Amino acid sequence: MTLSLTLGMSIGVRRSLHMMWGELLGVGLVAAAAALGVATLMLQFPEAFLFLKYAGGAYLAYIGWQMWQSRGKLVLPEDGSAPTEQSPLQLAGNGFITAVANPKGWAFFVTLLPPFLDNSQSLAPQLASLIAVILTLEFICLLIYASGGKALRHLLLNKNNVKMMNRIAGSLMIGVGIWLAFG
Repeated sequence: MTLSLTLGMSIGVRRSLHMMWGELLGVGLVAAAAALGVATLMLQFPEAFLFLKYAGGAYLAYIGWQMWQSRGKLVLPEDGSAPTEQSPLQLAGNGFITAVANPKGWAFFVTLLPPFLDNSQSLAPQLASLIAVILTLEFICLLIYASGGKALRHLLLNKNNVKMMNRIAGSLMIGVGIWLAFG
């Protein structure tokens, strides 16, 4: 989401769409791999789910705490300098790598998907439905962030405003982490 926000601020929503399709491919891959791995693990070692649940919740709370501690800086070119021009394929590659290399995404899917999988039914249709919903929501959120970045460019260039936004998002991440671990 931060990548979408910063690209919306720096190159606009239309060019950010190239990053978004790469991101969606990566998110779909991560969701499928996490669900298949967790489903296999849950079938063989049901008690391992408790470890994943607590570890995932703790990790999300840790990420939230890091957001609270951030200095409120977005990675954007200095005022007056033009952003580096990237090809559509480079933007898509950045989105894909961001999604696949993001440990928060893995932790989120490993923790969130298992309660939605029913072991008594075929895994493929369940997984296809879940991933379709996830990708639809992800795309909507990416568009919102890119559009918001474009609209709020001047507001978000202020370090204190970004710091406040990180604290709000960090508090939400800590809350989700606690809910996942103990809910």
